[in-house]
Amino acid sequence: MYYFALAIFLSAFLLFQTQPLIGKYILPWFGGAPAVWSTALLFFQAMLTAGYAYANWLHRRLSPRAQGAVHGAVILVSLALLAWNAFRWSAPILPDAAWRPASVDSPYADVFIILSAAIAIPYFALASNSPLLQAWFSRAVPNKSPYRLYALSNAGSLLALLTYPILVEPNLAVTQQARIWTIGYIVFAALVLYGAYRMVRLSSRQDVARDETIFGTPTLPSRSARGLWLLLPACASALLLATTAQITQEVAVIPFLWILPLAIYLVSFILTFDSARWYARRAFTYAFFLVSALATLGLAMGPQLGLWVQLSIYLTMLFVSCMICHGELARLKPHPRYLTTFYLALSIGGALGGIAVSLLAPLAFKGYWELPLGLIACAGLLLFITFRERSAAGSARTRADLTVLGGAFVLLCGVFILDVKPTLWDAVYATRNFYGALRVNEINAADASERAYQLAHGATLHGFEFIAPAQRALPTAYYTEQSGIGLALRYFPTRPAPRRIGVLGLGIGVLAAYTQPGDELTFYEINPDVIQLAQGKGAFFHFLSDARGAVRVVAGDARLSLEQELAAHGSNQFDLLVLDTFNSDSVPVHLVTREAMALYLQHLKPNGTLALHISNNYLDLRPVIYNLADEFGLRAAFIETPADNERASLSLWMLLTRNEKFLAQPEIAARISPRPADLKPLNLWTDDYSNLFQILR
Repeated sequence: MYYFALAIFLSAFLLFQTQPLIGKYILPWFGGAPAVWSTALLFFQAMLTAGYAYANWLHRRLSPRAQGAVHGAVILVSLALLAWNAFRWSAPILPDAAWRPASVDSPYADVFIILSAAIAIPYFALASNSPLLQAWFSRAVPNKSPYRLYALSNAGSLLALLTYPILVEPNLAVTQQARIWTIGYIVFAALVLYGAYRMVRLSSRQDVARDETIFGTPTLPSRSARGLWLLLPACASALLLATTAQITQEVAVIPFLWILPLAIYLVSFILTFDSARWYARRAFTYAFFLVSALATLGLAMGPQLGLWVQLSIYLTMLFVSCMICHGELARLKPHPRYLTTFYLALSIGGALGGIAVSLLAPLAFKGYWELPLGLIACAGLLLFITFRERSAAGSARTRADLTVLGGAFVLLCGVFILDVKPTLWDAVYATRNFYGALRVNEINAADASERAYQLAHGATLHGFEFIAPAQRALPTAYYTEQSGIGLALRYFPTRPAPRRIGVLGLGIGVLAAYTQPGDELTFYEINPDVIQLAQGKGAFFHFLSDARGAVRVVAGDARLSLEQELAAHGSNQFDLLVLDTFNSDSVPVHLVTREAMALYLQHLKPNGTLALHISNNYLDLRPVIYNLADEFGLRAAFIETPADNERASLSLWMLLTRNEKFLAQPEIAARISPRPADLKPLNLWTDDYSNLFQILR
């Protein structure tokens, strides 16, 4: 018993330590987009399904001896692959820079290819371990149910997720994490090889009579029950990914916020498969009605509720929904003879939910509508199950439960309408791709002088342009003349000589309004839909076409593009380099590390200036920027500009430079806020170490 418990627990721990580790590692290669994590989760679900299918095939088709021999060979192959990668890469599961995608044309495929090269075979071996060893346990100890080991497996997964943001990420660089993980995998491999050796020596005789005495005669579950084996985990998986996307696109793409929903998902598995007492259908029916009301509040008010209130709403909603899906699934557990088939169906359902959210939804929807649709599906499944078992519960009780569920279903349909309204009815244009959902809204429609088109990415606004020709060239939002970047561009010392300016992040191209004849302005943008809108698609925005200087747009991740340009033709010799990538609440961390800063300085003239836009609802980037300024001997000036209810939005900018004369100009010096004495002390961020959790407001 102890051997099986240890081997299953360790494999689950390693399985779920891998996910945030490698997800964080590849995140910068795709511009820090929130979809990286959901796509990675889909890969992990697919590999989990493959592992479960393999375990089911071994258990049902091969003798115990053959099972041990085949699985032992798989473990040896995985060890050989790790050893080979250890010689090629800095750590066995971390691909080197050669694997970074050169373009942004096929991010979904690129994520799958990179993860396959890095971790596919070891992850496959880990994924197959729990169902296979439970089957071996059922053979070795036929008088005990193997399903408690499934709860133990989920407990190991949960421990891995909880320790990552608390112990692992803050204290270890990514390469160190990967090396320690590899040592753990070697221990796991030794345990499984021992188990495979035991199976090779085991007789193929099955004690079927004793198995049936304990668990009853095995009967194939009904077709509707087997259908629920797929639909319930598909719904839970879809809700997991939809909740994660909702949180990360509006807060930050950090492992801590990846892990919270996944941890809750696993807790529901642990509780429901540990004992039937944790799930009472009627109690969760009424709880589901309450979370439906909370979902209405959360989706309607969004950032107005604050970070922790939003997280509480979404995570409570996810917990109740997953308890329903997994609680009903646990009630449908079959005879141990069908154990691996049950787990295979469960994993296929999870993968189907992942495919629906990660691949199909971006193609079919123009907004993030998966969350209300997932809740509607959960209500529909519980309605079906309650009606299916109505005779056992009693007619009066069933009617009451069905009434409550019907109310929740109607309420959630209202939530769905509320969620699609800004995109389908309010927006004049909407689109969605791997990098997010964009909307163009017409604002101030009743006032001809104030009418404007505004670009929104989720809850983040990326500027607006007045429609009236006389006002069309006015800089707006975070970029007005009194903002930090407005001051920098107006009073930069090279005037009246032409300037070379680089901007990371395009938006609608408002900064092009500051160009003069002879200026050269280069925008770097990863989202192709943003580029098309800024260049005139739909005739909403004209800052680029109306610019008086030469404007160039470079598609792709900004840092990768700058690295390629440096290697191809040397420094761009920018007078001013603007980082306008942090006002969205999904922060690309790889653009604010020591290595990134060194790259920016190589592209700047000696007296050039870096301007960083750090307006953010949930993250305080000031301590990170001050650390980087200290590291490179730069003077850091923080400038805050309030909103004026006309053109200006509240904006926070930091100017980094060695040019003291530039900052000493009265127009700029008067606006600089002193460096706060109470900023959080942080370690210097590098490509190998960062921790966004530490700067949450």
